[in-house]
Amino acid sequence: MRSSSSRRRTSHTLAIAGVTALLAAAVQTGAASAAPAQASSKGNPAHAAVKLSPSQRAELLRDADTARSQTARDIGLGSKEKLVARDVVKDADGTLHTRYERTYAGLPVLGGDLVVDTAKSGATKRVIKATDAAIKVSDVTPDISKASAEKQAVSRAKALGGTKAAADSARKVIWAASGRPVLAYETVIGGFQDDGTPNQLHVITDATTGKKLFEYQGIENATGTGNTQYSGTVSLTTTQSGSNYNLTDGDRGNHKTYNLNRGTSGTGTLFSQTSNTWGNGTTSNAATAGADAHYGAAVTWDFYKNTFGRSGIKNNGVGAYSRVHYGNSYVNAFWDDSCFCMTYGDGSGNADPLTSLDVAGHEMSHGVTSNTAGLNYSGESGGLNEATSDIFGTGVEFFANNSSDVGDYLIGEKIDINGDGTPLRYMDKPSKDGSSKDSWYSGIGGIDVHYSSGPANHFFYLLSEGSGAKVINGVSYNSPTADGLPVTGIGRAKALQIWYRALTTKFTSTTNYASARTGTLAAAGELYGTTSAEYKAVQDAWAGVAVGSRSGGGGGTGTSYESSTPVSIPDNGPAVTSSITVSGRTGNAPSNLQVTPNITHTWRGDLVIDLIGPSGTAYRLKNFSSSDSADNVTDTYTVNASTESANGTWKLRVQDQAAQDVGTINSWKITFP
Repeated sequence: MRSSSSRRRTSHTLAIAGVTALLAAAVQTGAASAAPAQASSKGNPAHAAVKLSPSQRAELLRDADTARSQTARDIGLGSKEKLVARDVVKDADGTLHTRYERTYAGLPVLGGDLVVDTAKSGATKRVIKATDAAIKVSDVTPDISKASAEKQAVSRAKALGGTKAAADSARKVIWAASGRPVLAYETVIGGFQDDGTPNQLHVITDATTGKKLFEYQGIENATGTGNTQYSGTVSLTTTQSGSNYNLTDGDRGNHKTYNLNRGTSGTGTLFSQTSNTWGNGTTSNAATAGADAHYGAAVTWDFYKNTFGRSGIKNNGVGAYSRVHYGNSYVNAFWDDSCFCMTYGDGSGNADPLTSLDVAGHEMSHGVTSNTAGLNYSGESGGLNEATSDIFGTGVEFFANNSSDVGDYLIGEKIDINGDGTPLRYMDKPSKDGSSKDSWYSGIGGIDVHYSSGPANHFFYLLSEGSGAKVINGVSYNSPTADGLPVTGIGRAKALQIWYRALTTKFTSTTNYASARTGTLAAAGELYGTTSAEYKAVQDAWAGVAVGSRSGGGGGTGTSYESSTPVSIPDNGPAVTSSITVSGRTGNAPSNLQVTPNITHTWRGDLVIDLIGPSGTAYRLKNFSSSDSADNVTDTYTVNASTESANGTWKLRVQDQAAQDVGTINSWKITFP
């Protein structure tokens, strides 16, 4: 399932330290076990977001825009940097969470977005940045021509199946989403992909060296095959004009549903007829797909409004629009920010429109993500983007309480993409689809975002329902955990609130898995308190997908041994080691020994990390990955070290295998559960 955004996508970090602590510039790039500090031990209703009318929201954004120069100075930005207010969330206690994009010397800074939290008094409480790098380049005059960047980007688009011979646009930007900020070109190539999906390939090219720095596809979708009518007989809100009715929902921001009639551009024709009964339950009537899409949009709107107090995708009371009967035998559906619209194909042979309820909820949730955190649609943030749509799409399906499509933790079960009745994805055990991952690992940012979404989907299921075997609404689940320890769920309603608050006030465009853990812990602490069962469940559910430690530390009540002597990691040089001596234990090490490095590095994909046991045997923790541009390594790895003596000297071996970035082993520990 895809979405398109007119905003730029990048990839890596969220910083959050403490529910009330000031974090002016430090960005936490992966401290998965870090917990917000100085928080109340009890949940505080003051942290709940209040509903803002469109005029109230607009006024707050105007205020933020008026004060943007002072805000930039207050948070330590340079003289060439300016802020652009994009979104705002207000808590009951008057705290404002204002989301900004940044410019440098008049150029957009991709990966420069940030969230500033201010108290009712106006004092800055916290700043959450997509990057902690100082935005500074030697000059803004490119060494390579725009034409050269466009040529490279068009060539890349053609290699991926694109059809256009020229770029749609190219502009100068500052690329700050990974490594050192540099002057770059962002080129956008439109047209169509090889399967008929609209193309919106964004290619970032270093304006000094000509090197391709990043690329992402602006259209996000899931391939699937639909199944006729999904939701049975439902009520639709329509608009009467003279003797005709049309599919315009006046109760939900005037959301309109159009018939493209096999076209691939424009809006098509608004569904309009003399009868207020739409479709006949089969594809013989074009309005059947229109009714499904109109219903899906209405339920998604109501879900966000009733669950989170959000008024529409942009939270401004304005509806999007839907287009059905896109293309010929198009087996996809997608959200596109550039038209602020949802589009559905008719499936193979134009026999099965992809208009099921969870597809609608998933795709329009891409719009919500785009207008809040703006998670990059690549790397780990891309997996979190996809998972967010799966999470809220699941929420929509449960919220609908429709007997024809009961709520479940299966994604796309109605569209039957495989032709054998199996779902597109499984939240309780993502690997059941054959490609998704159950748990985090260091290279997960290098796989397709629909599969790297697995750990976040799995986390949400564990947080909602807990681990182990159970039956929910007639569907059997059996969710495992990465560490083999049980997780007790807190219920879907609370899990949704935690994820939404993190998305809207903690996540940025570059949030990765470790940062998502930090952000959801901060959200849980604000909503329920840092000593609450909910807060502990968030820790345990993340540990269940190999992100960070359990609420009791490590694997529960284990014993940790730590080295805190810094060791420099040379750039593209020989391996270095740091040692820990363990004594006083009996027998061998466990099969779930936990290893937690604390390494700062500005391109962690350069690093290869091994644990060396007392016998000299090496246990690979992290492989080299040229595409993993995120900062730092602070995640917990589980090693089967049962053939090693527990006592002896254990070593962490780290080697940087690529040029330009350096780092330090700040500390590391091993934990015996």
